[in-house]
Amino acid sequence: MREIVLDTETTGFEPSEGDRIVEIGAVELFNHLPTGRTYHQYINPMRPMPAAAFEVHGLGDDFLRGFPVFKDVGQAFLEFIGDAQLVIHNAAFDMKFLNHELNAVGMPTIPMGRATDTLLIARRKYPGSPASLDALCRRFGINNSAREKHGALLDSEILAEVYLELVGGRQPDFGLNPAAQSNASGPVQTTDDWRPRPRPTALASRLTAAEAAAHEAFVAKLGDAAIWKKRL
Repeated sequence: MREIVLDTETTGFEPSEGDRIVEIGAVELFNHLPTGRTYHQYINPMRPMPAAAFEVHGLGDDFLRGFPVFKDVGQAFLEFIGDAQLVIHNAAFDMKFLNHELNAVGMPTIPMGRATDTLLIARRKYPGSPASLDALCRRFGINNSAREKHGALLDSEILAEVYLELVGGRQPDFGLNPAAQSNASGPVQTTDDWRPRPRPTALASRLTAAEAAAHEAFVAKLGDAAIWKKRL
């Protein structure tokens, strides 16, 4: 299964009010493991960068001026993601911007159903707890010390690690899905409430009568000080 973990940086919050994408970063996963393939592109928004947005990602007008506009990179972006499922933190935000940019240049938009939102996953899994990317890094012990400012590729790489933890680590389908399993005595317990218990029926002894007799004879030769006799 191919997935693309994706993040964008923008000039603001609303593409309908003139805000634009200025950076796209993406990491390819196959069967929940990074393949090493990435996509990274800075984009000239053709508008001034607001101070508030600059404080978030540090991408200014002078830096972005030398990069292509979206219409010149949109096709390469679509080719990289292909038909893969997209993994995005707060997917509604990024999808809104991506589809606005794609629609503006006459390229196919991306159905919202192709987006897996890690923010929603985190809120369902840990209700009432902080669900920002930084908070999830703290929860899972993921090093995000390089994240002094937001950056689309770095955030995608970090999000890929967070996503793997949210879905159960690097082996999310390793027979640990309680909803998909059952046995003769009922549903399998979840990993959250599992604890060791005695077997309902003891295993049959594999010791033969001859072996038991030989052991008894051996212990008898050791005298009353034999440790086996003290434990009887």
